[in-house]
Amino acid sequence: MAARRAGVSELTKQPPQQVRDIVDRIEQRPANPIRRARMMVEQEVPVSRRGPGWDRHWRELEAYLDEGCEWRGRPAESSADED
Repeated sequence: MAARRAGVSELTKQPPQQVRDIVDRIEQRPANPIRRARMMVEQEVPVSRRGPGWDRHWRELEAYLDEGCEWRGRPAESSADED
């Protein structure tokens, strides 16, 4: 019985590898902002509400950014100049 208790105390000090892997994944922040956005959106939108093109949409956006494209917006100054 003492050996069993020693084993339990060792487990509480050191979680199993699977638990450490899960915690590591949760703590890691993806570099791709599209992946980060997808993670946040998927926490709010249940699977039952996601359409058939859900995964493809996100994968295309992620790939677009992974290819090294440069996101550009219209400069704020140009919109003021047009008025």
